[in-house]
Amino acid sequence: MAAAAGNRGRGTGSWWRFLMWGGAAGLLALPWVAMRFTREFDWGALDFLVFGAMLAVACGGFEVAVRLGRHWAYRAGAAVAILAGFLLVWVNLAVGLIGDEGNPANLAHAVVLLVAVGGALLARFGACGLARVMVATAVAQGLTVLLALMVGRPLEAVLTAFWVGMWLLSAGLFALAAGTEQPL
Repeated sequence: MAAAAGNRGRGTGSWWRFLMWGGAAGLLALPWVAMRFTREFDWGALDFLVFGAMLAVACGGFEVAVRLGRHWAYRAGAAVAILAGFLLVWVNLAVGLIGDEGNPANLAHAVVLLVAVGGALLARFGACGLARVMVATAVAQGLTVLLALMVGRPLEAVLTAFWVGMWLLSAGLFALAAGTEQPL
C-alpha cells in the first residue's frame, strides 16, 4: 500500500505534468534567449519574476483542476478558463486592452478576474456552479467590451470580445461535465 501511495503522480499522469511544467519553463526562458539576439526584449528581474509567478499560478491551477475533476470536459473547461485568465493578465500588463497598459480603464479586467476566481471559490469548484460562474465572467467581460466602445476604442472592443468567447467555451465545457456529476 505504501508503495502504491509513493508511486502516485508517476506513470500515466506524469507525461502531461512534464509537458506543462517544461513548457512553462521554456516560455519563461524565451525572453531571456531573445534578449541575447535582439534589443526588442529588455526584461528586468521584475519582469521575469511576474511572468514566472503567472506561469506557476496557471500550471498550479491546472494541477488542482485535474485532481478535482475526473471528466475530460471539466479539465478542458478549467484549461480554457485558466488560459483566458492568463492571457488577460499578460496582455494587460504588456500592452493593455483599452488604450495602453497604463490606461485606468484596463482595471475593469481585474474585476473580470475577480468574478471568475471569487465565483469559483463560492461554487466550491463544482462543475455546475463553475458553468454559471463562467457565464457571469463572460457577462463581466462583455461589459469591458462596452467600456472600450464608450471610450472610443472599437478595435480593442473587438479584440476583447475574444475573451467573452473563451469564458463561454469554458462555461459550455463545465456544463457538459456537470451532466456527468454524481450527487453527493
